[in-house]
Amino acid sequence: MTGGPQMPLLEIEGLKVRFTTRSGVVRAVRGVSLHVAPGETLGLVGESGSGKSVTVQAAMGLVQTPGEIVAGDVRWKGRSFFGRGGAAYLRQVRGKEISMIFQDPMTSLNPVFTVGAQICEVLRHHLGMSGARAKARAVELLSLVNISAPEKRLKQYPDEFSGGMRQRVMIAMAMACEPELLIADEPTTALDVTIQAQILELMADLQSRLNLSVILISHDLGVVAQLCNRVAVMYAGEIVEVGPVDAIFHHPVHPYTRGLLRATPSLEDYTERMITIEGVPPDLISPPEGCAFFPRCARAGECCVNRPRIRPHGDGHHAACWCTSGEPSESGESGAPDRAEGGHE
Repeated sequence: MTGGPQMPLLEIEGLKVRFTTRSGVVRAVRGVSLHVAPGETLGLVGESGSGKSVTVQAAMGLVQTPGEIVAGDVRWKGRSFFGRGGAAYLRQVRGKEISMIFQDPMTSLNPVFTVGAQICEVLRHHLGMSGARAKARAVELLSLVNISAPEKRLKQYPDEFSGGMRQRVMIAMAMACEPELLIADEPTTALDVTIQAQILELMADLQSRLNLSVILISHDLGVVAQLCNRVAVMYAGEIVEVGPVDAIFHHPVHPYTRGLLRATPSLEDYTERMITIEGVPPDLISPPEGCAFFPRCARAGECCVNRPRIRPHGDGHHAACWCTSGEPSESGESGAPDRAEGGHE
């Protein structure tokens, strides 16, 4: 590659999302900043409830009442979705240039329409294709995701497909308009390990052949290590560490990232008991003022009552922790914090 760094396709800056409930206001996303470059695969990892899915749904304009975006910006190719004309721009881009695969294909596919009708609807809506052209393209798409007898499958309903085949249909629908960015939200969660491997191999092949950018949301760190170029680790609605995949897996900085890696099973690990992260994530109705991981962190000190900002730890590697470079000071001000990708409320 020649020249300087490429302009990011998608930029999320200072995003905050909250949900108003009977129990109080849940601050689900608390100042997240991320970017995805052309041809890059970004892994987004963290425990359930950390804000991964809400972040990308907010970026796609899919957060509905009682949820609302209260701060931040989302830009596609440098143009904001939130500025003047942004809503119309988002509707133009969503489904065509940016596509999303949701967690459960059975709840995402309409059970009363055939698979062919649902794929053709995408093609007619975004590309203005006629019925015959849309049907021919739908056959191509099912072939692309390795579904046999695609002409026959077009006439079938989602409940006639296995879980793995439904996920392939979802990928085919997402790829219908040849998007530049594919967001995959736990695409293999409900599948057995054999089908998981096939779906992941398919996604990697499509990414390579079509030069797709991908955001992969997953609990499976092994999958992330296999497919991603960069990894962002989320905890309690924040990015706590982000960097190249090798740096995150071999030189993790944040104690939470280290805990996730220790809790991941390994074929070389013969211990009888898994190492877990003690405690539970904080209540986001009343999140802590300082470091959100403080109550669960074995390295926590007095400085951790102050909220850390994300700081550089090598080429493209950033983490939000006071205890990562020598002993933290009592005030928590161990050097001036740099503004970098990650962000905090």
